[in-house]
Amino acid sequence: MATDRSAEINVRQDGRNVIIEPTGDWRVSTIGRVFREVERIESSYDANTVTIDVSGIGRIDTSGAFLLGRTIHESGSPKSEAHFRGSHPTAKRLILELIERAIYCEPEMPEERYGFVRAFERIGAGLEAAYQEAVETFGFFGRTILTFGSILLRPNRFRWTPAFYVMEEAGVNALPIIAVLTFFIGAVVAFMGANLLETFGASVFTVELVGIAVLREFGVLITAIMLAGRSDSAFTAAIGSMKMQQEIDAMRVLGLDPYEALVIPRVFACVVMAPLLTFGAMMAGIFGGMMVSWATLDISPGFFIARMNDSITVSNFWVGMSKAPVFGLIIAIIGCKQGMQVGGDVESLGRRVTASVVQSIFMVIVVDAIFAMMYLELDI
Repeated sequence: MATDRSAEINVRQDGRNVIIEPTGDWRVSTIGRVFREVERIESSYDANTVTIDVSGIGRIDTSGAFLLGRTIHESGSPKSEAHFRGSHPTAKRLILELIERAIYCEPEMPEERYGFVRAFERIGAGLEAAYQEAVETFGFFGRTILTFGSILLRPNRFRWTPAFYVMEEAGVNALPIIAVLTFFIGAVVAFMGANLLETFGASVFTVELVGIAVLREFGVLITAIMLAGRSDSAFTAAIGSMKMQQEIDAMRVLGLDPYEALVIPRVFACVVMAPLLTFGAMMAGIFGGMMVSWATLDISPGFFIARMNDSITVSNFWVGMSKAPVFGLIIAIIGCKQGMQVGGDVESLGRRVTASVVQSIFMVIVVDAIFAMMYLELDI
C-alpha cells in the first residue's frame, strides 16, 4: 500500500498571472497543512488571474479537488481552460465537476406569491391542517373508546392510583381558583344587572339574572376554561415529556398500553371531576351575586335564596351540569392527544402545549354554543 506524500503548494507570478503549483498527494489525510495557505491565496489574489498547474499532483480525492477549486471559483469563468496548465489523469476533471455541482448548485427557491393568491394559499393550507387535525382527534377519541371498552371487560386492568392522583391534581387542587373566579363573575353579573335593571325599576330581577347566567352558562364555562388552561396543558406537558424521553416507547416494549396507563386515567378523572368542579363554581358564583345584591340593592340573602327557589326552575341547574362531563371529556382527549404527538425536541413540546390549550378552549366554546341551540330548540 503506497504511503501518502504530503501536500505542498507553491505560488509564483508570471506577468499578470498567478501560477499555483500543487505537489504531492492532495487527499483528505494530507491537505490539512496547506489549508491556511489556500485561504491566503484565495483572499490575496484575483481569481481571474489564477492558473493551477496540475502536473505536479500525485493522488487526489474530492477534498483536495474542492480545496484547489476554491482558488478559482470566484472568477468570472471558473471552468475556462485558462485556469489550468499541465496534465493529470483526474485532477482537472474532478475540480471542474465539484465547481459545477457544489459551488454553483444553488437551491431552487420557490416562486414568491403575493396578494390574493398568497392569501388563498394560506387559507387553503390552514383549512387542510384543521381538517387533518380534526380527523386525527376523532381517531384518537375512537382509540380511547375502544381501550375503555376493553377495560370494562377486564376491570382489573383499570389503574385506580393514577386516576385518583389526577382527580386530586386536576380537580381538588383546581377548586380554589375556580371558586374565586366564579365568585367575581357572579359579582360582576349582579353589579351590572343591578345598574341596568334599576333604571327600569326592576332591580329585583337581578336575582333571576344571576341565577340563570351562573347555573346555565358561567359556572360550567369558567370551569371548562380553567381546566383547559390549567390541567390540559399539564396533561400535554407530562405525556409529551415522556414521549421526548422515549418512556412511551419503553412502555410498549414492556407490553404496556400507553392508552391504558396514561390516557384512560386522565379522561376518567376529568369526566368525574368536571361536574363536581362545576357545582362548586355555581355555588361560588351565586354567592358572589348574592353578596353584591345585598350590598347594592339591599336584597337580603334569605330573600335572594327564596326568590331563586320560586322563580328559577331546577332545569337550569341540570342544563349546566349536563355540559360538564362533555367538556371534561373534550379537554382530556385533546390534552392527551397533543401530548402523544410531541416530537423529540423542546420546541415541539411548546407548540403542542399551546395547541392543546387553544384547541380545548375553542372546542369548549363551540360545543357550548351547540348545547345552547339544542336546549333552545327543546325549550329547556
